[in-house]
Amino acid sequence: MNPRQLWVALTTIIVKEIRRFTRIWPQTLLPPSITMTLYFVIFGNLIGSRIGTMDGIKYMDYIVPGLIMMSVITNSYSNVASSFFSNKFQRSIEELMVSPLPSWIILLGYIIGGAARGLGVGIIVTAVAFLFTDLDIHHPLLTIAVVVLTALLFSIGGFINALFARKFDDISIVPTFILTPLTYLGGVFYSINMLPEFWQNVSLANPILYMVNTFRYGILGVSDISVGPALAAIAAFIIGMFSFALWLLERGKGIRS
Repeated sequence: MNPRQLWVALTTIIVKEIRRFTRIWPQTLLPPSITMTLYFVIFGNLIGSRIGTMDGIKYMDYIVPGLIMMSVITNSYSNVASSFFSNKFQRSIEELMVSPLPSWIILLGYIIGGAARGLGVGIIVTAVAFLFTDLDIHHPLLTIAVVVLTALLFSIGGFINALFARKFDDISIVPTFILTPLTYLGGVFYSINMLPEFWQNVSLANPILYMVNTFRYGILGVSDISVGPALAAIAAFIIGMFSFALWLLERGKGIRS
């Protein structure tokens, strides 16, 4: 296939994925905004007023980057996991697999579509956050870069989950038992400097900690970890997981019986 045909194929998959979640926006875009509003009210206003500051930052401001990142992570992941598995379950994915499209185009289309939903929800949550606080973004380019990379990374994770899933229940296991705990323990609501040294070291094994703190540094200018190595780690995760997902897709894992 020539470059123009590849571009048309890629944009077709992306547009299909975007239309999928925008068509049912009361289920895909509205619930996260309501959930995050409750977080801002309960943790920001009610509990935050008693906590005061965290690392010299007003507690409401401190949790905003983590809550935005949490919404981006969960929605990027769940969009690709549910979309690709639905196509696999309905066997409509076979039409793509027998087409002359290279596997990397199929993979990239789903990943970008999932990242679009994650970023869309992130923008909505950010708009909600400005109803409760007034933030000055310290490093705009870094903020954009890390949120886009994170959305892409967890879209790939959702794709891998969908490949291995055999039933609809399987696509909820990872978010429930792995993704959610790691997110809550990733420094969304607290600084790891508050923890004993042992648990600080344990927290450093949580990859979401690096994403949340790098994003927080971009917005607030404070972080519990070094930003440079964190960005490098995120990029390495993307390359490694993309290669693994592509390898699985080319071998028909979970698709060919």
